[in-house]
Amino acid sequence: MTTQLIKPLLISALSASLLACGGGSGNDGSDGGTSSGWTPGVFASSSQFKGQCNALDEKNWLRSWSNETYLWYDEITDRDPASIVGVIDYFHTLKTEEKTASGAEKDKYHYAIPTDEWQQQQSGAGINYGFNFKLLRSAPPREVVVSYTEPGTPASAAGVRRGWEIVAVNGVDMINSNDVDALNNALFPSSKGVQTDFTFKLIGSNEERNITLTTSDFVRDPVMNVSTIATNTGNVGYLQFNSHNDPAERQLYDAFNQMLGSNISDLVIDMRYNGGGYLAMAAQLGYMVAGAYNTDGLVFEKTIFNDKHPTINPVTGQEIKPYLFIDEYLGFEPDSGVSEGTKLPSLNLERVFILSSSNTCSASEALINGLRGIPLARGFEVVLIGGKTCGKPYGFYPTDNCDTTFFTIQFTGENHAGEGEYGEGFAPENFTDPEFSPVPVTGCAVADDFTHQLGDKSEAMLAAALSYRATGLCPTPSTAAGLKGYAVQSSASEMGLSIGDNRVQTQMQNNRVLTPLPKELN
Repeated sequence: MTTQLIKPLLISALSASLLACGGGSGNDGSDGGTSSGWTPGVFASSSQFKGQCNALDEKNWLRSWSNETYLWYDEITDRDPASIVGVIDYFHTLKTEEKTASGAEKDKYHYAIPTDEWQQQQSGAGINYGFNFKLLRSAPPREVVVSYTEPGTPASAAGVRRGWEIVAVNGVDMINSNDVDALNNALFPSSKGVQTDFTFKLIGSNEERNITLTTSDFVRDPVMNVSTIATNTGNVGYLQFNSHNDPAERQLYDAFNQMLGSNISDLVIDMRYNGGGYLAMAAQLGYMVAGAYNTDGLVFEKTIFNDKHPTINPVTGQEIKPYLFIDEYLGFEPDSGVSEGTKLPSLNLERVFILSSSNTCSASEALINGLRGIPLARGFEVVLIGGKTCGKPYGFYPTDNCDTTFFTIQFTGENHAGEGEYGEGFAPENFTDPEFSPVPVTGCAVADDFTHQLGDKSEAMLAAALSYRATGLCPTPSTAAGLKGYAVQSSASEMGLSIGDNRVQTQMQNNRVLTPLPKELN
C-alpha cells in the first residue's frame, strides 16, 4: 500500500511557560509604530501575513491563524497586536483563559520553539548526559532520582543507574539550595562538551559517588528492554517504550517480530515515561498488539476541529477522515531497512497491560483510548497498571513562521466508540485522589518503584501486572508519600525550578503527532 506522510502533532506535557523560546525576527523588537490597523473581531486571512518577518506582521499572522484554527478560538481575548511588543509574548495571549473543574488551566500546552530545534527533536536527537530523572519531592528538602539511563551514552558508560538520587551538581546542593539558576544550568545543558560534576547517592545506602559527565549529541533509544518472562501460564512479553519518534517504528517492528518467535500469550508495554509522538505510530502499535480481527475497519482516532471546520481540515484543506488502525510500515526513517507498505507483525492478543504514570501523555494516551474503543463483542481488554496519565486528548500541527515553530491546540480526538474526554487522564479503577476525576480503566494503582530496574520482575508495576494476570487481584494501592523510592506526583512550578518530571523529555517526546496516513484515508 502506498503511503503519504503528513506530520501534524499532539500536545506537550511541559508547561508553555517552560517551553516558550526565542525565534522569529520580532521576538525582542518593537513594532516600529503604535498603529496596527486592528479592528476588534475583524480578521484578515492569515495567508496575508504568512512569511512577512517583521514583528507586526508576525503577530497579525498569529492572531488570524489562531482565529482560524485554534480549537477554542471563541475563548481568546482579541488584543491589538501593537499593544504587546514581543511576538512570543503576544502568542502567549492567544489562548483560552478558562479553567478545568479542578481549577487547572484548560490549555496548558501552548508554546513555541525555534524551528531548527523542533526539526532536531523529530529525529530523537538531543544534547544530554544520557539519563532521565524524576522529581520525587518538589520543595526543599528536594528529592530527584534517575528514572532510567539511555544505552550508549556518557551516563550509561559511567554506570549511572535507575534509582540513584542526585544530591548535588557542580557542588551545589540539589536538596536544599536556592541557587535555581545553577541547578537549571547543570540539568538542562544547551551545548555539547559541557562537563558537569554530579554527586549521586546509591540505591538503598548512604554511599555517594561523584561522576563527571560531559554532554553529547545522541539519538535516544525509544524501545528498550525487550524480553520474554516465562510464567506457569505462558510467556509474557515486556518492552519499555519511551517515545513515538522516528527511530521507534523500526525498533517496534523488530521487537514484535522477536516476540512473535517467543510464543507470547500476554504483553506488558511500559509507557510510564512515554510522553507521546506520532499518532500514526500509536495506531500501528495498536494493530501490532490486537491484530486484524480486533482492529479491521475500526477507527483508531477521529480528529475533531473547531466548529468552523466540521468537515474540512483547516490546516491541510482536506476532507476530515479518521485514522484507522494501521497495519503497514510507514517509513518514518527512509533508510530504516524496511520497505514502506510492509505488513506489520501482530501478536493478535485479547488484552494488553500498560504501565502508566503522570508522564504517560498524548500519543500514549491515544493508544489506551484507541484500544478501549474496540467493541466488546471483539473481546479486547486494556489493563492499566500504575498511576494517572497526564490527560491530553488535544493536538496541533506544528507550524513554522519566520524560523519559529508554533504549537496551538487545533483538534481533539475520539475513539471508535466516540470516547475522548480524558482531560484529567486515565487511571486504574482503584486510583483515589479527590483532586482529579480521571477516566477509570480496569487495573491497579501502583506507584513508580525506583528500588528496582525497569523490566525486573520484582519492580512494583511489572510485579503487579504479572500478579493481576495470574489472580485478577490488585496489591494494596501504593501511598507514595511515605515510601522511600516511590514517586510522588509533583510539578516543576512547586519546586521553583524549570525541571519537569522527566529531564530529557522534549516537545517531540511529549506530543501526539498526527502523521502518516494511508493514501486512501487522505
